[in-house]
Amino acid sequence: MDTVVNEAAPIASLFGEPVLEMPRDLYIPPDALRVFLEAFEGPLDLLLYLIRKQNINVVDIPMARITAQYLDYIELMQQNRLELAAEYLLMAAVLIEIKSRMLLPRPAVVGDDEGIDPRAELVRRLLEYEQMKLAAFNLEQLPQAERDFAWASAMIDRVAIQRLPDMGIDDLRDAWMAIIARSQVNRTHKVTREELSVREHMSRILRLLADGRFIEFCQLFDLEATRPVLVVNFIAVLELVKESLVFVSQEKPYTPIYVRLSVAADRVVMAAE
Repeated sequence: MDTVVNEAAPIASLFGEPVLEMPRDLYIPPDALRVFLEAFEGPLDLLLYLIRKQNINVVDIPMARITAQYLDYIELMQQNRLELAAEYLLMAAVLIEIKSRMLLPRPAVVGDDEGIDPRAELVRRLLEYEQMKLAAFNLEQLPQAERDFAWASAMIDRVAIQRLPDMGIDDLRDAWMAIIARSQVNRTHKVTREELSVREHMSRILRLLADGRFIEFCQLFDLEATRPVLVVNFIAVLELVKESLVFVSQEKPYTPIYVRLSVAADRVVMAAE
């Protein structure tokens, strides 16, 4: 009579050699399994891991297999005397309830209505959780200050002076035409004889610019004045520009034009004072 010898199955493989029993002097730190268990952020994270690991369609979950694997995980936590969160126990109860409802015979339905799937609510929660987890992962990949890059700063002792670009004759013409168009509103038909002096208007403009600040071009004109007065005032501006007593500038095309005293005019005003 032959004797049948049952060889124990190896529990591990070390350097190619099978290990048949657990070493007696093997030390397992108390927190060794806690690291594995805390890798999941909750019961939904654990369920999603079990589903994706086995390449299962999330909308057609085999409740018997998933419930058994989930309960094995809960049992592992209890065997190692780890603190078991209440949410894991609650999810275990939900899985068992869904599994039980699927085992019960379904009542006959009329037409094409197959009734509500007991897994529908669980599937909805899993899909929402997966979307939020993916969104959180995408946000985590974005560059973050003090993690992926550092802020740099530099101190500058000098004061930067804004340099305005030069303007052309077309810009001055457009500004003048805009003033003429605005003056049409206040145009009157009163005919009078006026004694107009270009020098007088030049003096008035220099007084307006005496403080050395920039003044918008249209502010040099009285829009309620008659057209002859506006013409003489405009000629006075051109004369001041010709004599280099005022400086006309514009920041960029189609923006307001500004006028200020030039360096030569500043000296003339200081000498007059």
